[in-house]
Amino acid sequence: MVKRIKNNNFDFLRFLFAIFVVISHAYALSGGDEENTGINKLSNGQLSFSQIGLSGFFIISGYFIFQSLQRSKSLLIYYKKRFLRIFPALVVVLCLSLILVAFVYTGEISFLKSKEVYTYVPYNLSLYGFQSSIQGVFDTNTYRSINGSLWTIRYEFSLYIALSFLFFIRNKKWIISYVLILTFFVFYILYNFYLPKFAGASFMNLLGLHILNLGTFFIAGSVLASLQLETFKNKKTFLFVTVSIFLCSLYFNYYDLVKHIVLPFLILLIGFVPFIGLKDFSKLGDASYGIYIYSFPIQQALMWFFKMNTYTLMLYSIFLSIGFGFLSWHLIEKQALKLKQNV
Repeated sequence: MVKRIKNNNFDFLRFLFAIFVVISHAYALSGGDEENTGINKLSNGQLSFSQIGLSGFFIISGYFIFQSLQRSKSLLIYYKKRFLRIFPALVVVLCLSLILVAFVYTGEISFLKSKEVYTYVPYNLSLYGFQSSIQGVFDTNTYRSINGSLWTIRYEFSLYIALSFLFFIRNKKWIISYVLILTFFVFYILYNFYLPKFAGASFMNLLGLHILNLGTFFIAGSVLASLQLETFKNKKTFLFVTVSIFLCSLYFNYYDLVKHIVLPFLILLIGFVPFIGLKDFSKLGDASYGIYIYSFPIQQALMWFFKMNTYTLMLYSIFLSIGFGFLSWHLIEKQALKLKQNV
């Protein structure tokens, strides 16, 4: 039986990645240019806040969801845990967003007569019927989307489903490691060498690039979980080597080719190597999911009412998103996760 890992830095890392996404969206929603940021310039266009944030989320998720699968006594229990982590907070943010848009609605027909008002919550709860906007809402903003952050949740949940197919071999360490490694290389080859040739051909191919990119990071996390990275000795040495490879890949402009291998090691090793104060961050709670799902509508509302510039939007939205993130954790997510104690 896989034991839960304590005394790590992952709550801090998830919090940081959520803030990175907020920063990235602040540029986009205010009409700014993220390509002029320091991180983008220093990496010669190879890194962005959103790229690091989303990649980090999927890597950490792949690691811990695999361990959750190993601990689950049945597929029903596994899916119940996944449901409790995603949907209670998602229901609340969708309902609150619908209340918000009632105050900013400028459509030609009555708000209550708009079909899109009634489909917004159920479509987005289905995950695969993603509805980004309602006609007459945020029409003068740079983007009309009410909550553009939610597009990744369907990919996340799809990967939960895909991983569940390994349930019956979950405790056969070497077999499941081989299966995951093989799957990783299939995704890696498709993403790096096959799909890019056709990415501009259709919208579906662009979606394929997103699925393969995020999926490869998720699978990499699961691979390292199956190999029990947390038990490796000399993790500080591994971290030093990984940082060196990471910096060299950026300097010589081959990061895109190795990111699905280097970044999972880098992020997970940072998570497991003790840093003063970081492991205590978990005492505050895990606000990352709340920050992620609330920040976009918060930023859209700020732009609608106050027409802020990029850095003002960034400042206000970070503080507000952190507040909503911790409220979401303590009032909704934490309470929902208590039900996991019975499974």
